[in-house]
Formats: sequence, C-alpha cells, structure tokens
Amino acid sequence: MKYYLNLGSNLGNRLLHLTRAMKAIGEEFGPYDTSHKVESDPWGFDSTNRFVNIGLTIDTDKNPEEVMERLQIIEKNISPRGHRRWDGTYNDREIDIDIMATDGVSYESKNLQIPHKHLAKRDFFLKPLAELAPEWRHPETGLSASEMLEAINLPTTKGKSQEKRN
Repeated sequence: MKYYLNLGSNLGNRLLHLTRAMKAIGEEFGPYDTSHKVESDPWGFDSTNRFVNIGLTIDTDKNPEEVMERLQIIEKNISPRGHRRWDGTYNDREIDIDIMATDGVSYESKNLQIPHKHLAKRDFFLKPLAELAPEWRHPETGLSASEMLEAINLPTTKGKSQEKRN
C-alpha cells in the first residue's frame, strides 16, 4: 500500500533533521519519492520559527498502525522531546512525521486517522500531496489535494483567507 507522509521541522538545523528522517525512513521502508520543500508558518500554535515541510511516498505491506509506530520511533530517535506541551497544545519541534493519506483507503483507530484529520486545512500537507499524487482523491469527499488546496485559498467575503493558522 502507498502511504503519503509529511515531514516537518521548525527547530535547529531544519534541513538536517529532515535529511536524517528521510534516511531513517529509507532504511525502514525502502525507496521513496519526495516532493519539493514547502515553508510555512506554524499551524495550531504561535511561534516565530517557520517550518520546512516535505512530502514522501512510501510503499509497504505494513498496516497503518505498524507504519505509524515505526515513524514515531524515527521521530523519537531524532528528537526525544515530544511535539506537544504539557497542556496538549503543539510545540516547536526538530521533526514531526505524519501520515497524510494512503492510496484511497480510510483508516481510523484510537490513535490514528487516515486521511489525516486536518489534511483539508493544511496547505503544507496539500501542496506536497498534490505534487506526489495528482490523481489521488479523498476517499470520503472525492476531492483531490489540488481541489482542497484551492478551497482553503479562496478569499472569504471579508477578503481574508479561509485558512486559519493560530
């Protein structure tokens, strides 16, 4: 099954952290495709540290829980500090790895939702996904990543973007 991942870093040497994560993902899952880098402001919390994100496509027979478990090990090896504060809000981080989507399959458990629950709201997810898999469609809405990206960038009646980054 194909998995579409998103790697992000907004602390320290961001490109080094992303490179280390990609190397570990390659060792764990084999060859992968990458998107171009995307720079973005933090989403869901305030920080002056901008993110560098990149999308990856891996192909594995592992189930979603196994993939997520192995990705979390890679995260911990690069950055033992969690990416959430004591109160559950987001924090700056050396590396964050998310499963954005799979090739047309929905999956939900206590710890994991695929496609990612915030996929349609995050341009730093949608830009890499649109590049890696232009034919991909959300299994529930039928929308492509490009169509979702277009929707969050539409101006509202007040002239502001619908996308919120707080």
